[in-house]
Amino acid sequence: MSYPDPPVTPRPAATVLLVRDGSNGLEVFMATRHQEASFMPGLLVFPGGRVDETDGDARLLADLTAEERALDDLPSRIGGIREAFEEADFLFARDRGGPSLITAARLDSLSDWRRRIHHRDATLAEMTEAEGLVLAPSRLVPFAHWVTPRIRHKRFDTRFYLAEAPHGQEGAHDQRELVDSRWVRPLDAVAQADRGEVRLAFVTRSNLKLLARSATVADALRAAAERRIVTVSPEPFDSPDGPALRIPADAGYDITEVLVKDTGAG
Repeated sequence: MSYPDPPVTPRPAATVLLVRDGSNGLEVFMATRHQEASFMPGLLVFPGGRVDETDGDARLLADLTAEERALDDLPSRIGGIREAFEEADFLFARDRGGPSLITAARLDSLSDWRRRIHHRDATLAEMTEAEGLVLAPSRLVPFAHWVTPRIRHKRFDTRFYLAEAPHGQEGAHDQRELVDSRWVRPLDAVAQADRGEVRLAFVTRSNLKLLARSATVADALRAAAERRIVTVSPEPFDSPDGPALRIPADAGYDITEVLVKDTGAG
């Protein structure tokens, strides 16, 4: 099996599993990436992307609690908040001095900011400063940590977070990077992929099946908070059926080996 030598250095990234309690059980927000996207084109994914330098802007940190500022993954959590806002129209923020996350109406008033941030015409820090907003990184609970295999030419060091969708915020794909979106039960998304209706990367399928072990948002958040996060950096090996990848058994997934051809773009 060949791969870049030396391996490409993975870029920090953050992905958010936004969940809610639906009428038939736990649902997660997912969207389809544009067919011309440079990474995972056409696949059904959770909102997420690279962590930017702007995610560490001091203005974003000023009004956080001391406990939040001490989080060792704070830039990743802020990156996840920004990506969820840009790509899926969810915002984990409150008005300065307010006790609760912003309402759907308040979110609607920020639509121009969303467009400008997405097009890199403005930053998240500029929006929070101008609008008197304070981010809520503690609402994102660590869920998983995956590093793209070294056989790939494009690699990410991705922290996955679980978060209950803010009350009243329904989500909407950006019609740029994401072209379709839906609320779906985790195992329903897996079944759709099995029927060929959607495409899932191995990393997405694995985390959907892990999420599906919980029946409600409360269950999922509790399980994530209690679970020891084991970094998954799939290792290549040659199996009798062809090139394959192996992941740590103690990461908690129901599979430890997968053929490279079955991994999608993950």
